[in-house]
Amino acid sequence: MRSLRFAAAPIAAATAASLLLAGCGDDKDAKKDKTKDAGAAPSTITVLAAASLTGAFNEMSTVYTKGHKDQTVKFSFAGSQELAAQVKQGAPADAIATADTKTMDGLTGQVNQPRVFAKNKLAIVVPPGNPKNIATLADLAKSDLTVVLAGPTVPVGRYARDAIAKAGVTLKPKSEEADVKAVVTRVRMGEADAGIVYATDIAAAGNAVAAVDIPDAANVVASYPVAVIKDSRKQDPANAFAQWLLTPEAQEVLKKYGFAAP
Repeated sequence: MRSLRFAAAPIAAATAASLLLAGCGDDKDAKKDKTKDAGAAPSTITVLAAASLTGAFNEMSTVYTKGHKDQTVKFSFAGSQELAAQVKQGAPADAIATADTKTMDGLTGQVNQPRVFAKNKLAIVVPPGNPKNIATLADLAKSDLTVVLAGPTVPVGRYARDAIAKAGVTLKPKSEEADVKAVVTRVRMGEADAGIVYATDIAAAGNAVAAVDIPDAANVVASYPVAVIKDSRKQDPANAFAQWLLTPEAQEVLKKYGFAAP
């Protein structure tokens, strides 16, 4: 009988150990299930975007994340030429959207294949009521007017000069601004009588300014490309956003802000 009692002790210990191990396994499985249920942490991408896209992209961020709950999009807005310089300097970003193809072409070594996702047109921005009675591009050459343009390296500044040349107008701007928003601000603040900007930026300013249309014969169509930055460590989510810009859902938001389909 003594030998039987001694034999039972190891058996009981082994049984307890087995139950303990089984319990640990259950805990591990439970933890795995909880982790699986919790889902992966959202992936945040940074998109450098032309200043003229501010309103549309801010709304699109909300629309996009509703359908892509695992992603968050942050934007940094500035003139396209400034954004391109940031990419060349290695700024931490995942994609770039410019207001012209020329600026994007200058980033061939830094970005993947770009795709055009929107188009825009120019218009003359004037104060409410158009107090100087500006009707054409030729009117901008009047000596009593203060006209501002974006700088020649800024896409809208380059487009404006192309339109002026098409119209056969000689114009020396009072100042050269860093981006399209600055031109609108000058006119809105009463510091300028007129400027040439994107039609979408005048619409975004509401009643603070007014628009004078530029005929198609003298107008310039601006193409907006987007591309994923090669050095980005978030290629898949960045590419997913770039591709989404061409979907009907994204195009509907762009249309709301006055952009045309590519």
